[in-house]
Amino acid sequence: MCAAPASIAVFEFLDSTHREIQAQIRQLHALVDAIESRGLNTATREQARRVLDYFNGEARQHHLDEEKHIFPALLGSQDAEIVQATEHLIQDHGWLEENWIQIAPSLEAATSGNLWFDTVELRHALDVFEALYTDHLLLEESVAYPEAKKRLAGLNTIGMGREMAKRRALKSDEARARR
Repeated sequence: MCAAPASIAVFEFLDSTHREIQAQIRQLHALVDAIESRGLNTATREQARRVLDYFNGEARQHHLDEEKHIFPALLGSQDAEIVQATEHLIQDHGWLEENWIQIAPSLEAATSGNLWFDTVELRHALDVFEALYTDHLLLEESVAYPEAKKRLAGLNTIGMGREMAKRRALKSDEARARR
């Protein structure tokens, strides 16, 4: 296999993760709606667990993949705008993590059947989280990924893709074992 298709496959994988992040945020909105209207039941508790596991696992791994495999090539750019955009994306990962840390305890409580959290505060934190992610994904897809594709096109990225898939499989196994 030549390097260019492998590079494209890595970005297709990263793009699919972006779509899944957006789907999980929609699930989180639906979960808050369900909790507000019907309270907690088996279905909402299970939905809370799935979303919690996703953002504690897959989403965090996605950020690590970008910081390890994508961003270093961009930080080495001679283009100041590319470097600045990449630094912004790295900072975003910190803000997203901070916001997630505000959301996660409520979801953890929900998985256990506890409603000690304020759904209005949860919804506000979710709105901030969604806005941060929307801006972040847009910057990645419009600036970072196209530039990284160019920079990685001549490299063999098969190992990169395997590493990403392996790390996700390990995290999924760990999440299943905790349940």
